[in-house]
Amino acid sequence: MKEILIKIFPGIILSVFIAFIGIIFSSYLGIGILNFDKSPISPIMVAIVLGLVISNIFNISEKFKKGINFSISNILKFGIVCLGIRLGFSDIINLGLVALPIILICITAALMTVRFLKKRIKVSDRMSILIAVGTSVCGSSAIVATAPSINASKEEVTYAIANITLFGILAMFFYPFIAYYIFNGDEYLAGLFIGTSIHETAQVAGAALIYSDQYNALKTIDVATVSKLARNTFMLLIIPLMAFIYHKNSKDIQEIKDFSILKLFPIFILGFIIMGIFRTIGDITLESSGYSYGFLPSHIWVLIINNLKHIAEISLTIAMASLGLSTNLRSLSTLGVKPFYIGFAAAISVGVVSLISIKLIIV
Repeated sequence: MKEILIKIFPGIILSVFIAFIGIIFSSYLGIGILNFDKSPISPIMVAIVLGLVISNIFNISEKFKKGINFSISNILKFGIVCLGIRLGFSDIINLGLVALPIILICITAALMTVRFLKKRIKVSDRMSILIAVGTSVCGSSAIVATAPSINASKEEVTYAIANITLFGILAMFFYPFIAYYIFNGDEYLAGLFIGTSIHETAQVAGAALIYSDQYNALKTIDVATVSKLARNTFMLLIIPLMAFIYHKNSKDIQEIKDFSILKLFPIFILGFIIMGIFRTIGDITLESSGYSYGFLPSHIWVLIINNLKHIAEISLTIAMASLGLSTNLRSLSTLGVKPFYIGFAAAISVGVVSLISIKLIIV
């Protein structure tokens, strides 16, 4: 045990160091330069980029590699489990059933767009699935949660996250103004559009803040946030579904032989689901009795949730820093620009479908 710890320690320390630099730099960009209350720049993406830069400029010593691989595998899975605390099903109830049809239609649009273009542009099944889940549900979190279930390579995960981040940031800056124009300043509809069309939770918050600051519409922030949280709960359905489709259509004989139910519901995904159930029961008991689980006061319950969210974000950022450290840019170039075409089309389709659905169903 001691020997194993000695071997993995240097790589873990390096990954942690880069992750914290990523967290600090993303906060500086979003809060210090862009003047947001909370940075819309994902620390996960910054950590990947820093890892890529270091690994492709310097020759990473062998003594770091075991720890880097440990972070990619084990710290990633731990972070995904903790991520489940974000997915309280009561978020759907709090918003009401109004957003659910819009969310379902947008998810379907993203999945169908990617499926349609994949065959024509000829992008790998794994890459197309990562782009589909990232666009339809919740960006890089969905990508890193799906990747182990479909045996995605480090290059595919890095590329998919870059894809999602780029179009999500563009949407964050443009969608608030589009929403104001299309919905004639209706802050509720604007929040619904922002929450159902933009990829990342941080980007949704950023877009909602832009709208609120620009048009003095505080309600938009609440509606956008809850709509996005309700949308995030569909990770529980989409990840196993995508894993099932991938393994069902796989032409790799070894993958077919190795297929099992654990490919759809690996242990860490079950942990993710259990954490979501834990959050839901806690929220329900808090609302009904004033105490979560009958004994935790609200401020303690909120503290537990927030701490687990921070642990999840830090763990995933460490894992993504490791991913960058272990990825060669030359290998990324072999994936070409085709996945970006699919990512762009999927992002546009979700935005357009969200606008049309809100107009037809809500207005």
